[in-house]
Amino acid sequence: MAAQWHLSGDYFENCNCSVVCPCLVSKAPPLTSRPTEGVCDVAAIFHIEDGRYGDVTLDGLNVALAIHTPGPMGEGNWAVGAYIDERADEKQTEALGAIFTGAAGGPMAAFAPLISKNLGAEIPNILHMSVDPLPTMHPSGEMWANSGHPISPDKLAFAVGAAGSTFSDHGMRWDNSGRNGHYAPIRWSNP
Repeated sequence: MAAQWHLSGDYFENCNCSVVCPCLVSKAPPLTSRPTEGVCDVAAIFHIEDGRYGDVTLDGLNVALAIHTPGPMGEGNWAVGAYIDERADEKQTEALGAIFTGAAGGPMAAFAPLISKNLGAEIPNILHMSVDPLPTMHPSGEMWANSGHPISPDKLAFAVGAAGSTFSDHGMRWDNSGRNGHYAPIRWSNP
């Protein structure tokens, strides 16, 4: 049985779909629409401001996931590589691995059955990514929705990948500059 855990912080992602990605915003049920490019190449980055896994503190650590799906996300057959902060010690790395593979419950557990190839956890400098809010006339300068996204179902900002948003590892290579993006604060825990 997994340890009790919680974390809060920030998340952002950048996929290869045209803005706005049909996985979450379309007339089809979530994760069943075909990605605009036929496949999905997405990086998701998490910064943990405050977190604990049992007695292991996770404050200030980062995790990145690189995901490839060969079609609609809900059809599975995902290949996922996890990149855990090089500052994490062995216990922190183990805790973050359990949380971000879904083995310890929480939001990522919903994705676990969709993964067919776990590419492992690595730490090289292979990802460059940032996102900017989509242009809007709203005074806040941001467009927020409660789209039901599994990572942040109640609050998600629509964004676009900034120039230079690239990834290259595990035989995957992409440039998602100018492509779909999201960001949100997160607050996760297991039951």
